[in-house]
Parts: sequence; C-alpha cells; structure tokens
Amino acid sequence: MHELSLCHAIAGVVKSHTAGRQVDVVRVQVGALRQVVPESLEFCWTLVRSHEDMPEAELELELVPAEVRCGQCGHRGGLESRWAVCCSRCRSGEVEVLRGNEFLVTSLDVT
Repeated sequence: MHELSLCHAIAGVVKSHTAGRQVDVVRVQVGALRQVVPESLEFCWTLVRSHEDMPEAELELELVPAEVRCGQCGHRGGLESRWAVCCSRCRSGEVEVLRGNEFLVTSLDVT
C-alpha cells in the first residue's frame, strides 16, 4: 500500500509551508494514471494527519482524467482503459500523455 508513503510525502509538503499554523484542508490533484486508490489515500490520510500533528486536516482530492494526443491521427481525447494507453480513435500506441500523471498538492486552508 504505497498510499501510506504518499500521505507522509503530502504531510511533509504541507508542514514545510504552514509554519506551525493549524491546517484545515489539503487539496491534492491525483491523475488517473498514477495508480493511486483514492479511498486508500483518504484512509491513510486519517492515520498520518494525527501522527503529523494535523488532526483536523481534511484531504480533498481532485481526480484528473487521462487525456492523450495521438501522433498518428492527431486525435485528442480520453482513454478507454487506464491499462491501455493508446488512441481511442485509431488504436495507435504513439500517443503523448497530456493529463493524468498529476500528483500535486494544489492548495491549503490554514488558520
């Protein structure tokens, strides 16, 4: 379960920007291609936040769908499956991932 180590990394980022203030909300973008189980991440956050002295900090996830641009036909769109990264129009594997790899703390609410 790598979600636990991801939560520790999130907590490290948060603590480096909050200077001891109370953290109310942590917002994180998670791309569909990141192989993160949102429910596991949320559960692990409940364990980590208390250990990191942020017992009230809520985790808000923004799930980012995958989007690719095809090098063969030029089509830009989503994926039919996160396990097959190919063009949904021509089935070419020559694609550039435009979105879906995100894992980013985007904002914090502190008091």
